Amino acid sequence: MAADGGAATLSPAGISNSRLDENIENKVKESHRIDSLNLLIFLILLTMTVLTIWLFKHRRLRFVHETGLGILYGLIVGVIIRYTSTTEQKLWQNFTLPEESPFNFSHPPDNIHLEVSLFSDVANNTQLITQEYLYSFKGLVYNAESTEIEDKATFDPEIFFNVLLPPIIFHAGYSMKRRHFFRNFGAIVTFAFLGTAVSCMIVGGILYGFTRLMVTYSSLWKQWGLTNFGLTDCLFFGALISATDPVTILAIFHDLNVDVDLYALVFGESVLNDAVAIVLAGAVEKYSDVRATGISDAVDYKAVLESLGNFLGIFCGAFAIGSFMGCITALLTKYTQIRDYPLLETTLFFLMSYSTFLTAESLSLTGIVAVLFCGICQAHYTYNNLSQESKVRTKQLFELLNFLAENFVFIYIGVAIFTFNRHRWDPGFIFAALLAIIVGRGLNVYPLSFLLNLGRKNKIPMNFQHMMMFSGLRGAIAFALAIRNTLTPARELMFTTTLLIVILTVILCGGFTTQMLQWLRIRVGVEDESEAQNFQAVRSAINKQKRYQTMSDAQSNGASNQGGDTGDAIATASGQSNLNMTTSPTDAAPPPMRIQESEKAWLVMKWYKFDQKFMKPLLTHARPPLTETLPACCGRFAMFLTTEQQLAQAEPGRSDDSDEDMIIDENELTYGADNNSEILDGETGRKGTLEVGEGDLSATTTTPSTASSDDVQMLEV
Repeated sequence: MAADGGAATLSPAGISNSRLDENIENKVKESHRIDSLNLLIFLILLTMTVLTIWLFKHRRLRFVHETGLGILYGLIVGVIIRYTSTTEQKLWQNFTLPEESPFNFSHPPDNIHLEVSLFSDVANNTQLITQEYLYSFKGLVYNAESTEIEDKATFDPEIFFNVLLPPIIFHAGYSMKRRHFFRNFGAIVTFAFLGTAVSCMIVGGILYGFTRLMVTYSSLWKQWGLTNFGLTDCLFFGALISATDPVTILAIFHDLNVDVDLYALVFGESVLNDAVAIVLAGAVEKYSDVRATGISDAVDYKAVLESLGNFLGIFCGAFAIGSFMGCITALLTKYTQIRDYPLLETTLFFLMSYSTFLTAESLSLTGIVAVLFCGICQAHYTYNNLSQESKVRTKQLFELLNFLAENFVFIYIGVAIFTFNRHRWDPGFIFAALLAIIVGRGLNVYPLSFLLNLGRKNKIPMNFQHMMMFSGLRGAIAFALAIRNTLTPARELMFTTTLLIVILTVILCGGFTTQMLQWLRIRVGVEDESEAQNFQAVRSAINKQKRYQTMSDAQSNGASNQGGDTGDAIATASGQSNLNMTTSPTDAAPPPMRIQESEKAWLVMKWYKFDQKFMKPLLTHARPPLTETLPACCGRFAMFLTTEQQLAQAEPGRSDDSDEDMIIDENELTYGADNNSEILDGETGRKGTLEVGEGDLSATTTTPSTASSDDVQMLEV
């Protein structure tokens, strides 16, 4: 048995050449049949999940989300495969490496060339024929008598990283509601970067203490060879299990139209947190490689600095690649006429987006970070250059791919509980890990929220903090990181624990989301309308407010002057008045009103100005053109980069994906802590609250001291 030139030899009894070809052909056919059956099982599960989702949506049932359904269906099928599949023995043969081989237990060969000798009888002449077969390394053997369908149900981990994760992450960036994301950008970055690091350290520290006890007192750990389960292993597990994936909760948030700021915080943290967790796990592995060999767990500060530099280098490099590929795609769609062929345009968009992931991976960076920021750039720039047909196609394409990939992953998680043959079940470690992630999540959310509230005008209320604590589900990213390497007992223990944590958090936390929203009194029914609809609602509500105030003044004062200033609003016992009135489309325009400015991050606003003047005109057909923003000395260059479509636009237009979607400007309404948009009347100086309902508009005018924070829509179960 050898590799890379050497060969192991097997000399069977005499067998004809045709018989050998027939056996090989039968093996290929049987393998193809098992592969088809395996894929068919997963497709049936996906179909059942889709039909059950429809039934639940039709009946308005929210106690189980589609991801939870996928896991439950996977568990059922996993039991069936494990305990009902045939127990035929596979043909296998044991070989032992020769002593002079350069390979050993810690360094097994990647490939084995197996020579099979046979005697062929051709025209009564016996000839010795030798054929060579290639066998690839797959991992340790645990159950040589497992059925073939069980082995086929265990996919190559690279399928998750190279096929299933890219569309999930890209869709997160491409469909991001950038307006609310960037309004809470500081908080999101803090939770994603600092919070993930805190969670990693807390989880790793707690588990390190637990593993010291197990190494000392557990005979099972000694039997499993886990005596070298050290600090770096604990930190690696802390990094991978810190990747939150609240897809279940976010779907319920979307269905119920939960407060947009809460949605942005949970969604934004999960998107960046996944990328940070992947890079952080790589940094921990880098620390383990660089650190001096030995059994001591003493901290090597040189290795710490090198791994930190590796973290920053990989993250920044992947960010640059993702942004660069997004900008290249925008330039291609702007300066070519490919929009005249929507099918080619959509194909180019897809290929450029997916190649971003592979480019980063081939450069030893992280494709997850690259494809995330590529999705953000594609939505901000390229989307505006696409034809209308391609806009619809790309949105629907990646939404479909995200749905299929995400549900496939969760179905596989359920199946893998019973079909994966490298599990190491340790109830003590599982319980310690659950406790550690709860403590780590709490020390992540509450202290950081307190520090953020010291400098935020729009505070993060305590019920939001409780919901963020509850939203720390683990999902596809943690699972993919854990399954990528299960070659050592320590990694097998991590994988089994991660698998169980994902199942518990998705089913339990996802099932109790609506109850938590009710208990925490978090508002729902907050419509995220377009900017034009918002301004139309504001104008109509202001018209009604002015008309009602004028009528009330005339009735209370007996005045006949219809052109005077607006008087005070009719006061109720609580100092407020609520009114629902109809308004005709021919109402006169209201007097000038001043809308309260939104919060703006300094860095975001600086980027917005630069983006508005230079990046948008360069990468899209937006105005003002570069001929107006670049210096006069760059006139020819600016003219070369300006399209006729830009010059033909009389005024800077707002596209469906304009900058106002990404940055809140002076004229945009805010979503305050009481779910009401505040309007300052230029004449009376009073603060009014605008409430836009589903079927009507209501406007009230109150003094600041009497504004009620209870006038919100709560979830009733």
